[in-house]
Amino acid sequence: MSAAVGPSELLRRHGLRPKKQWGQNFLGDEQILRALASLLRIGPGDTVVELGAGLGHLTRALQATGASVIAVERDRELAPILRAELSGVEVVEADAKSFDFKMVAARAGRRIALAGNLPYHLSSPILFHLLDQREALRRAVLLLQREVAVRVAAGPGGRDYGLLSVLVQQVADASLGLSVPRSAFTPPPEVESTALVLDFLEAPRAALHDEQRFRALVKAAFSQRRKTLWNALKNLPGARGALARAGIDPQRRGETLSVAEFAAVERAM
Repeated sequence: MSAAVGPSELLRRHGLRPKKQWGQNFLGDEQILRALASLLRIGPGDTVVELGAGLGHLTRALQATGASVIAVERDRELAPILRAELSGVEVVEADAKSFDFKMVAARAGRRIALAGNLPYHLSSPILFHLLDQREALRRAVLLLQREVAVRVAAGPGGRDYGLLSVLVQQVADASLGLSVPRSAFTPPPEVESTALVLDFLEAPRAALHDEQRFRALVKAAFSQRRKTLWNALKNLPGARGALARAGIDPQRRGETLSVAEFAAVERAM
């Protein structure tokens, strides 16, 4: 695919239109695409999976790093375009919410990188899937709705800090990369976009006895943000007593607890 061929022209050539219901907003700005690829810090010998490869513009930028690229695309109308326009890229027709990253990492013999311009309405389920497959991942750069990226990277005490902040930061360092204006997309989305950069840890940040119980605890703590922990956790067996054993004031609110403090409560349950 020529670098001069933008998303609009490529769609026209193949008689296609963006599927609004699928959240398709294609990015064709070469400078932004190179910047996103550079955030991954990949090169020859690395393997990168791209979620929602679309028309292949980011795919090309990833391939230019010298890394091996696996392009995942669930749209059966777009997958043939990827195969026709790109060479040396493995195209897999699959759903990002269930893709097996562990299989790819096992095949590569090392943890892999991940990139994607994600449909905004699927960002949370995809992030939860990444948490379940984190052992396979080294670094991820995900283009998300700015508000979602800010929430994931937020620290305790602020209004943006919440369930995803705690669960993601338990297993990864989260930071914000470049912001991308609406005008860079075809068609322009209704929201601003920001790259979320995740560096997955070798081991979880804080020790846990039961990860599912940890998730349930954090979810309950944020279910009604204005409630104190004493009230928010009343229906979670063992949680109230665990607050005292962990040395956490039950009058605090969930958004004030650090990842380590949530983990301490889980261990005390």
